[in-house]
Amino acid sequence: MNKIINSAAEMEKLGIVISQVSNPGMKIHLSGPLGAGKTTLVRGFLRGLGYLGNVKSPTFTLVEPYEFEAYSVFHFDLYRIESSLELEAIGYREYLGADSICLIEWPEKADDYLEIPDLLVKIQIENDSRIVDILAPGGVAKPLITKISSQMNH
Repeated sequence: MNKIINSAAEMEKLGIVISQVSNPGMKIHLSGPLGAGKTTLVRGFLRGLGYLGNVKSPTFTLVEPYEFEAYSVFHFDLYRIESSLELEAIGYREYLGADSICLIEWPEKADDYLEIPDLLVKIQIENDSRIVDILAPGGVAKPLITKISSQMNH
């Protein structure tokens, strides 16, 4: 799926839509340059699940947990890591499971360590807009892309 996003509100809406089709156990990678809107998308994702608190990028803590009734969402920001060993040190694999969704910003910083994501959201900046590509690298989540696309076009 390829979508042009023209505002922070549209990026949040995309996050809301992705949250509505996501399931516990998923890993969603968010890739793009600084200022592309990755954290804005995460804010929308969490809003879509009913979270109303502050959403900040966990640049220094590496992970920010959000607890919901049925499962947890873990928001990772790998921008500052220098080695995938840092993920091992924080117990990254313990965050994965059937009762959590992991949203990972800057996954390219630990490509050698991370599993293939269910969804890969690639964001590029073009002038004042964002070009967003959503892929299902493992193939399993491919039907979700069709749902996301149809909901974004309403």
